[in-house]
Amino acid sequence: MIAAKLDSLLTRLSALGKFPLMGEVPTMRHIASGTGSLRVLDTGPGKPCVLVVPDGPNVIEHYEYLRSLLVQDYRLVCFDMPGFGFSLPSASYCHSLDEGATAVLDVLDALNIDQATLAFSCANGFYAMRAAQIAPHRVTSLFLAQTPSLSAMHAWTIRNVPWPLRMPIIGQVAGWAFRRRAANAWYDTALPRDSDRVFYRHHARHALARGACFCLAGVVQGLMREAIMAVRINCTPCTMVWGSMDRSHRATDARSLLACVPHADIIYFKDCGHFPDLERPERYAYFLREHMARHSTNLAERGG
Repeated sequence: MIAAKLDSLLTRLSALGKFPLMGEVPTMRHIASGTGSLRVLDTGPGKPCVLVVPDGPNVIEHYEYLRSLLVQDYRLVCFDMPGFGFSLPSASYCHSLDEGATAVLDVLDALNIDQATLAFSCANGFYAMRAAQIAPHRVTSLFLAQTPSLSAMHAWTIRNVPWPLRMPIIGQVAGWAFRRRAANAWYDTALPRDSDRVFYRHHARHALARGACFCLAGVVQGLMREAIMAVRINCTPCTMVWGSMDRSHRATDARSLLACVPHADIIYFKDCGHFPDLERPERYAYFLREHMARHSTNLAERGG
């Protein structure tokens, strides 16, 4: 709890007087949640909803082009998870599975959305799975990216995250002090060697300069506390896109997801790194549309 309070304090210190005005983008707003103040972009009602969450240090602005590909057919809602982007975490937010799922469901409630497909990636995929466990009648389907099993994610954390970030309090201070350096370095590891990193770094640097959060230590510590079989989905349709050129996941088996979601379909983007939704947005949108068309049956038909 002390670590959570420290995260909340440091993020507010960084944001003091710097946050962008919501009026600059009419479709953007902040939603009050017990998990924090959540920044949300909503393209509006009347269409099937796809809920998207950026994988930090990415922010909502990274998704502008993908949004343009999907907005004609879907209600696209994109929000920063607490502790990332411009969503300030509450002083009690510890990045647990239940808290992350609560943030997701709070957004659906605030926007009066009955059902949605959750298009989440990496660690955020576990929050999507927990939301599907808690409220299966609200989550039509899961469209994940770069989310293995929780056991595999624990192993990934030990391989890739420096030990100070895994330590409460020490990790919060170190993560905050070196957030810009960590964000910059992450793109070197996450993307294929020949990828252009300018697009990713531009939006991340601009966001961090305006007071955005990047509570890497918090989410690492939160998920490391969870039992490896804490997320298991038996009914909710699930597809995962996997970028095969993600060097951070060289030792990760994408099929490990099947331990959590035995019926999941896995699609490999062999030319992509950690962000297949941003690296190949047209291809990603194609498979998302295919997924939506295949799993558009009413939830009651599969037992809610």
